[in-house]
Amino acid sequence: MLTTTCTLLYCLHAFSSSSPFGLSLSGSCNLRGATHSPVFSMDGDFVIGGVFAIHYNMMTEIHNHNTMPEPPKSNKYYTMLSFAINNSTELLPGIKLGYQIHDSCAAVPVAMQAAFQLSNGQDNVFYKDKNCSQSGRMVAVVGDSGSTQSIAISLIIGSFDIPQVSHFSTCACLSDKKQFPNFFRTIPSDAFQAVALAKLVKHFGWTWIGAICSDSDYGNNGMASFLKAAQEEGICVEFSESFLRSNPISKIQRVADLIRRSTAKVIVAFAGMGEMDVLLEELATKPSPSRQWIGSEAWITDTNLQRFTFCEGAIGFAIPKSNIPGLRDFLLDLSLTEVVASPVLTEFWEKTFKCTLKKDGDTDKQVCNGSEDLQKVPNDFILSSQLRITTMVYKAVYAIAHAIHNVVCVDKNATAQCDKHLMLESKQVLTALKKVNFTQNGYSVSFDTNGDPVAAYELVNWHKGESGNIEIILKIYFVCMSVCSDRCPPGTYKVLQKGKPICCYDCIKCPEGEISNTTEFWPNAERDSCHPKPVEFLSINETLAIILAFFSVGGACLAILTAAVFFHHRTTPIVRANNSELSFLLLFSLTLCFLCSLTFIGAPTEWSCKLRHSAFGITFVLCISCVLGKTIVVLMAFKATLPGSNVMKWFGPLQQRLTVVLFTFVQVLICTVWLVLRPPFPMKNFSTYKERIILECALGSAIGFWAVLGYIGLLAVFCFVLAVLARKLPDNFNEAKLITFSMLIFCAVWLTFIPSYVSSPGKFTVAVEIFAILASSFGLIMCIFAPKCFIILCQPKKNTKKYLMSKK
Repeated sequence: MLTTTCTLLYCLHAFSSSSPFGLSLSGSCNLRGATHSPVFSMDGDFVIGGVFAIHYNMMTEIHNHNTMPEPPKSNKYYTMLSFAINNSTELLPGIKLGYQIHDSCAAVPVAMQAAFQLSNGQDNVFYKDKNCSQSGRMVAVVGDSGSTQSIAISLIIGSFDIPQVSHFSTCACLSDKKQFPNFFRTIPSDAFQAVALAKLVKHFGWTWIGAICSDSDYGNNGMASFLKAAQEEGICVEFSESFLRSNPISKIQRVADLIRRSTAKVIVAFAGMGEMDVLLEELATKPSPSRQWIGSEAWITDTNLQRFTFCEGAIGFAIPKSNIPGLRDFLLDLSLTEVVASPVLTEFWEKTFKCTLKKDGDTDKQVCNGSEDLQKVPNDFILSSQLRITTMVYKAVYAIAHAIHNVVCVDKNATAQCDKHLMLESKQVLTALKKVNFTQNGYSVSFDTNGDPVAAYELVNWHKGESGNIEIILKIYFVCMSVCSDRCPPGTYKVLQKGKPICCYDCIKCPEGEISNTTEFWPNAERDSCHPKPVEFLSINETLAIILAFFSVGGACLAILTAAVFFHHRTTPIVRANNSELSFLLLFSLTLCFLCSLTFIGAPTEWSCKLRHSAFGITFVLCISCVLGKTIVVLMAFKATLPGSNVMKWFGPLQQRLTVVLFTFVQVLICTVWLVLRPPFPMKNFSTYKERIILECALGSAIGFWAVLGYIGLLAVFCFVLAVLARKLPDNFNEAKLITFSMLIFCAVWLTFIPSYVSSPGKFTVAVEIFAILASSFGLIMCIFAPKCFIILCQPKKNTKKYLMSKK
């Protein structure tokens, strides 16, 4: 049966740190300095070490370097932590776990001494035929209480692959497996708590705070994580100060005065119990304005600090409270004989009952007579259901026990068989700890790849009870306001104060017509309330949009009607003379040009913004390509009438189609690149008008937009030049003249469009673009097809081959 009945009580003596051992002439290793017995110990088949910060203050002496220095002595005991009780017959049956528990006094030198002591064992001399690093039987260590001490311990015992499981070291730096490969913990990392504290402060609207921390790995790393999270939450910090309980009193006084003078009413303290104790003691010497304290888990549940009544209302995150079955009875089962035999228990007994066990001791105290009863003591020592950090020790011990079990025991037929004579190496336990995953008394224990457990916290609040004492509760009864500047009232806006954080600002009266700096709202006439700004776009319900849509649909119908007339008279000379295939393709493209203007009407969406510009660019290039093809046909036809010319065979129907496809493909490629890289998108324009919002399509890439327009213009100019060259060719019905007029109108419209587009405000920008599309489309259809339709319908006598071929 496993028995881990190790209870760590208040202790009296600290231990001196030993120097590294030296090598004598006889070939043996000798420790320089005496070994010191642990606070509590018990032999066992396998031994677990423990290092805890039971005392928090030390007294040191000035050394003369002539004699061996005296060890630092603790002058104040602090708390009790417990190893737990296990009566399970399934875990390590037949194996007895021993323990050695040391007090680090929350000091790195003492913690290092304990680490060397646990690594080396109790022997003073190690002979050359023995491996010094294997002289101890320690398979794992629980502790320390502080992060800085745990770092020192890990760097020492890590060299021997001894696993370390801490119950109260929360520095996020310890999650670095490259530096601390042997470190595990049962308490969450401060990386989680820092973010949680920042969100807590933000939840209550406290945007102006002060910050203090312990000048240690725990405090500095935790505060750095908190300040980063606070900045992301928009919280401003008036000051951030670090200190240690061992600093000169002048340093503590400066920190206290800084808190008294601060304008921030909320103070976040990422500090240890020792630092908070000396700081609150200093703050209690002079009246201080009321402050809301935000505490880290290191001190927020410390009952000793609740004597400071001015801390009423302190809140923070704590390790969840829990119950360890059997622990209460174990703690109360102390006989006077056991107490007298232990200096630690003697100190605890004398402090608790205010008596002395020494007959020749302090005459101001009565002698303890043995009738003292722990069950009558109103102390958290009795309230094992309120245990928080003690549970972390409980989990750590069981995690190590499970790891040892997985190495030395074999489960057969639901019964474990263990070999207590196995030469257990600490490295085996280290490997097994990484895979530990179990549930004990409702508590789940496992470690991630960084050696951290699953993070869980309770939100606690200090509240003054009916008796006037401070109590820890799980509800928030009141909050205060802590801001650098009050919220600006309606009719004013924020102006940042020079040299101050963004939370500090002045409230300046808004200019005429304004009430708020919020961009989507606008004040009423009285400037005492805000209303949403009207959103403006070219709606289909507007008169302007209806007129433009009418002409758009009318133009498309006109192009279709023209195509119908041409199709009905497709065998007549005037239709056949000017390349009927290109004419029908041109009418089809003009129909699309008219209809694409409809995509510009209505509220812009992601798809409509992409469609309107790409459809406009492609259809117009298709249209100009057809006109260009017709122009080239006219030139080629004239060349073909010259004696011996066979030029038409190089620009036949196939070449005409390929020309149109090639010119159009280039525009398709430009539009595709534009839409893929930086396509147009809907946006709200707040800058054009203050009193309303313009909903419009942003170009995405201005280069893409002007590339589309530039390519259309290039083709139009090229077509215009060719048409001008062919305008005086001897023909009774010269189509080049019609193309020249159409291109002249087309270029004039789009040259006028550019300055109008740039200067038109709001929805009128869209209207100008639609007008340019419709005007240029009507110019093409009227100049090229209207004269032909007039002859076909009104002057059929001219629709003959003889008339068309005759000279003027």
